[in-house]
Amino acid sequence: MAVQSSWYGLTFEKYFAGTHTVSMESTSVTSMLVTDSSTPAFDVDDFRDDVDAEVATGSGYITGGKNLPATPAWTVASPASGQMAYDSPDQSWAASTITSAEAVVLFESTGTDTLDELYLMSDFGSAVSTTNGTLTVVVDSQGWTFIDYTP
Repeated sequence: MAVQSSWYGLTFEKYFAGTHTVSMESTSVTSMLVTDSSTPAFDVDDFRDDVDAEVATGSGYITGGKNLPATPAWTVASPASGQMAYDSPDQSWAASTITSAEAVVLFESTGTDTLDELYLMSDFGSAVSTTNGTLTVVVDSQGWTFIDYTP
């Protein structure tokens, strides 16, 4: 299995350097599914065109992903004091036939894969499939991810 959970470093470098032009609290944050043959390079991948092994278009899933069901937000003091969580409601694909989805990738969607900046990948731990069912990515109670900034 090549998939794992992590941030995409080049996008966050832009945030820390002050050169990023969009907010992660945007209505255009999109999620897409990848299979277990995806081989992310978190230090060098920065745009959606760098992501390999996306789940194929099929019943209930279209390549390129879909926007999160609500605008994600950063929340200070969540899940605890000294931490900041990035959270949104769960994402689902109803009446879908999906084969071997292993992880979800979040990115800022511009509609052009060479401009869609990658945020993070979250591994499911094992491949999941549906046959005319609903695949739901349940966001952890601590959010998609969180930063601990306690001293």
